[in-house]
Amino acid sequence: MKLRNILELDFILLFSVAILLTVGIFFIYSSGITTTGTMVSTEYKRQIIWASMGIAAAIAVAMVSYRRLYNASLYIYLISLIPLLYTSVFGRFVHNTRWLRVGMFGIQVSEFVKITVIILLARYLADTERSSNTFTRFFVSCLIVFIPMGIVFVQPDLGTSLVFIFIMLTMTFAAGVAIRYLAFMGSCIALSGILLVLPLWQSYIWRKAIPGLAMLTNSKIIAIMSLFFLIIAVIALFGYLKFKKRYFYWIVYTVAIVVFSLVVSYTARMVLKNYQIMRLIVFLDPNVDPRGAGWNIIQSITAIGAGGLTGRGFLQGTQSHYRYLPEQSTDFIFSIFSEEAGFLGGLIIFALFLTVNLRLIRVMKITVDPFAKYICAGLAGMFCFHFLVNVGMTMGIMPITGIPLLFMSYGGSAAFASIIGIGIVLSIHVRRYNR
Repeated sequence: MKLRNILELDFILLFSVAILLTVGIFFIYSSGITTTGTMVSTEYKRQIIWASMGIAAAIAVAMVSYRRLYNASLYIYLISLIPLLYTSVFGRFVHNTRWLRVGMFGIQVSEFVKITVIILLARYLADTERSSNTFTRFFVSCLIVFIPMGIVFVQPDLGTSLVFIFIMLTMTFAAGVAIRYLAFMGSCIALSGILLVLPLWQSYIWRKAIPGLAMLTNSKIIAIMSLFFLIIAVIALFGYLKFKKRYFYWIVYTVAIVVFSLVVSYTARMVLKNYQIMRLIVFLDPNVDPRGAGWNIIQSITAIGAGGLTGRGFLQGTQSHYRYLPEQSTDFIFSIFSEEAGFLGGLIIFALFLTVNLRLIRVMKITVDPFAKYICAGLAGMFCFHFLVNVGMTMGIMPITGIPLLFMSYGGSAAFASIIGIGIVLSIHVRRYNR
């Protein structure tokens, strides 16, 4: 370990993460206390252990060249799939998803697989940087990401599986993949979500039949519509190949989005569990089931609003201490923090996460190694997605997906894997001018 390497660490990034971890531990502690002052949870002690081990591991990783991950990336990726597959079959159900049980510890393997996916995808994008075939780059990137994502989805863990998509979009965008392919993926996700939600909105909220929406739940009509659009796509493709007119290409492009979205939305409606569907419904209107599926959102919004400008004070919150918030140390840690620290405290958390992402972007820009650049892009996308979705769902502007607030939420797997990711970035920063 060289003194020069220690001095080259990005201390702003390291300290920002350390502050978030410390704040998280304090409010995990707060979440375990009742109104009578009784401690009913020792989660904060386990979080201290995980955070301490993570920081030590991150510094150790920073002292080793990240380039060692380059040659080992495929092996790391494949090895990480083994416990992920094992968990999908034999894992123990915890909070409606499967976890791997190792002795007295429960490990969420998917949190570590996100890092291995970023590493392998970074290598592939770096190796093909000079390739002019952006479609092949995008297609292979999808294969690298969709294999573990599909395994995570069937565990079932919808929230974490969505993180993989955002990681891929961020990294392929940074790698210069054609925008039309990224727009295709984004459009399919958005339209699939709309087609999935519309029938639910009609049935549970509007409660009136809307002409045309019934076809979205009828498999025969969807099959006929898909066949009709595919015929149009084949004709347009023939026109493009024969006459080389760009508008034929865009017809095929648009039709592909529609067909893909129809099939995915219908499949999702069949695959999603009842509690996942209810999460979508209460996102549209929590008052549909205020004492059931909508309870979490209502109590979370109440807690954030009760904090006001400066908050009620540490350990003075009511929503958490009366145990109104389920999963309050994990999914809704930001709600507890906002009630006790207020709007100003929330701004500090926003600033810290913004600092983390800006430092990742800075390292991505100044490093001369494409492999390192794409690792930073993937991690920035992962941290950003977790923050936006978790904080958004506590405010009621995003559906509840079970995604933790990294560094702050209770959970050893998420905390340790995320800090290891930071350690890799620290290693990149130390060697930012090497290639």
